[in-house]
Amino acid sequence: MEFSGYARPNGVGVRNHVVVMSTVGCAGDAAERIARLNPKAKLLVHTQGCSQTPPDIALVEKVLVNLALNPNVHSVLLVSLGCESVSADRIADRISEAKRVEVVRVQERGLSDAVSRGSDLVRGMCEEAERARRETADLSEIKLAVKCGASDFTSGIVSNPVVGRVSDIVVGEGGTVIFGETTELIGAEHVLAKRAASEDVARRLLEAVEDVERRAISMGVDMRGGQPTAGNIRGGITTIEEKSLGAICKTGSSRLVDVVGYGDLVSSKGLVFMDSPGREIESLTGLAAGGAQVMLFTTGLGAPQGFPTVPVVKVSGNPETCNKLAEHIDVDLSPVLHGEEGVEGAARRVLGETLEVASGKATRAELLGYDKFLNIYVRGPVI
Repeated sequence: MEFSGYARPNGVGVRNHVVVMSTVGCAGDAAERIARLNPKAKLLVHTQGCSQTPPDIALVEKVLVNLALNPNVHSVLLVSLGCESVSADRIADRISEAKRVEVVRVQERGLSDAVSRGSDLVRGMCEEAERARRETADLSEIKLAVKCGASDFTSGIVSNPVVGRVSDIVVGEGGTVIFGETTELIGAEHVLAKRAASEDVARRLLEAVEDVERRAISMGVDMRGGQPTAGNIRGGITTIEEKSLGAICKTGSSRLVDVVGYGDLVSSKGLVFMDSPGREIESLTGLAAGGAQVMLFTTGLGAPQGFPTVPVVKVSGNPETCNKLAEHIDVDLSPVLHGEEGVEGAARRVLGETLEVASGKATRAELLGYDKFLNIYVRGPVI
């Protein structure tokens, strides 16, 4: 129950990334140019950061800070335009409490000079990062995120129960498991609430589901087609309740110890729910900001995307998907569907793969470079 990682002041990283991060969407081009000159760096760009309501600006700042604070990140270059609503200085100050961070502003230097200066800084950070060495760490140091996407009938009966058993093992060893996708609790929230460690945790879980239901109703729309998706329906899932009952299987049977907001840094040990959307890109971003060093992602129909700074281990119990999309699937769980392997044995196999990835083994998404994108989930209008 050990892995080999990088000891940081705020946790153990399973990767050693230097990050080039735009603070606002309109600085993304400059950030991309800097990253292109430094192939060892990871690029984090998004479309948020300006002309939004104050609550969403605060949320974007929080998520950017927490993405940078993820233990998988060695150091950070912030690329700012200079007039955005988020504060590059405030973001940098909070990151600097745990690691090196530098800032370049396009409006102060112009594009060419900002790219040149930023590239020099990143090159130096990469040289520093190369001196870091892995050390043995206990499974209790892991924050494991669990997510499902492109789900089908095999998700709820094979891959999610297997990952649920992995979740129980991690929690039992003193680690943390984070899950989200609030819309995919609808109809099953009462089941999870019974596992809450306190009445307060149960109340906050139920309030999160009630809030998303109220917002859908206020818009006068039908959620069907969005939840479950058209792909889910083609894959044999008929209702949101059916999807939710399958989705919560990946949480195992441990007590729910905390409920946190989107992108909040998770500090509790045990099973933690993050109020977050079902859509993959925004959901993975929130989980990475929560501090997850590695993610387990179950898929039925095949969801290939990874995440720039956090390795995403793809598992599937659909034999057709494992065959057609073999280049994207890290663990084939179809033997469970065929009755050739039990859930316990499959879970140990998935956990073994997860620990190998935590120790440096590349996931399929990392090998393919299918891990470039993120976006931040905001609720208010752009103004």
